[in-house]
Amino acid sequence: MTDNNLASNELDGYITYKQENVEYLTGFTGSSGFLLVTPDDAVIFTDSRYMEQAKEQARAIDVLEQGQPYYKTINEYIKQKKLQAIGFESENVTVATFELWQKNLESSVIPCNDYVAQLRMIKDEHEIAITQTAVDLTDEAFAYVIERIRPGIKEIDIALELEFYLKKRGASSLAFSTIVASGKRSALPHGVASEKLIELGDMVTIDFGANYMGYCSDMTRSFIVGKASPKQKEIYNTVLTAQQKVLNNIKAGMMGKEVDEIARQYIYKQGYEGHFGHGLGHGLGKEVHEAPRLSPLSDTKLESGMLVTVEPGVYITDFGGVRIEDDIVITETGCRILNKTPKELLEIV
Repeated sequence: MTDNNLASNELDGYITYKQENVEYLTGFTGSSGFLLVTPDDAVIFTDSRYMEQAKEQARAIDVLEQGQPYYKTINEYIKQKKLQAIGFESENVTVATFELWQKNLESSVIPCNDYVAQLRMIKDEHEIAITQTAVDLTDEAFAYVIERIRPGIKEIDIALELEFYLKKRGASSLAFSTIVASGKRSALPHGVASEKLIELGDMVTIDFGANYMGYCSDMTRSFIVGKASPKQKEIYNTVLTAQQKVLNNIKAGMMGKEVDEIARQYIYKQGYEGHFGHGLGHGLGKEVHEAPRLSPLSDTKLESGMLVTVEPGVYITDFGGVRIEDDIVITETGCRILNKTPKELLEIV
């Protein structure tokens, strides 16, 4: 959030309500509270549970304790600072909260874009270094769990092994609910781990990530338990080649939809039109899914320092599916791949 954003929208202040945005701007990690930014200062409003934490984590910013009801404290601040027009992130505030503010705050409240999400798209070297550690954890966890996969193990047990490994080695949490989908279930792009037993001949997709110091990783690998059939090999090689074409060509200056088209065009030409329904990738940072998007609808121009996933897939109902995903940093001339896990077709025999 900058003075230019405030001035261009004729605002006296801007409320950042989303937890990840507050953390990005201030370092405060509490789950209750928001940030009000003006041209002259910034203040965190939170409740009594998080006052000491907020003061410790956001030492350069004023912290005010919310009263009951909480909007009275905000209104006193607004009157004190003579704020006439306050913007807020319309994507992150409910209609009920908006109406409450309209009724009780002595200031105009104006829906705005999520300006902080735009700031978060480009990572600095510190953010990239933290993300690299999160990626390294996923690489290590995959190498650990792959040695324990065999016919008869449950999908959910694989997911639990991954979670235990990641947390044991420093991850704050999982970045999202781990996907383990085997056999026909591997045709489900987001097939969260179930009680299903892994069977010989199954195609298995594992999609998981770690949250380390507030930044997420996101990796997917598919493999075969047993020897791959010709059709399984064909699908796998189609997805792998599509991903490699993207990694060979992506660079700063391209639009998200141009990058998506590289993979999509190749997959369709191999006869799999209609079997790659999701976008090619997404931004990665404090959230596992954030801007920018790599999709057919994305006009966002990629810039050096953006951190995105590249995850083409092919999914055949009643047969199975393959997805291969890496985390990359965009550069002026190409990209830097953060993952080190091999991508050749793995057959567990």
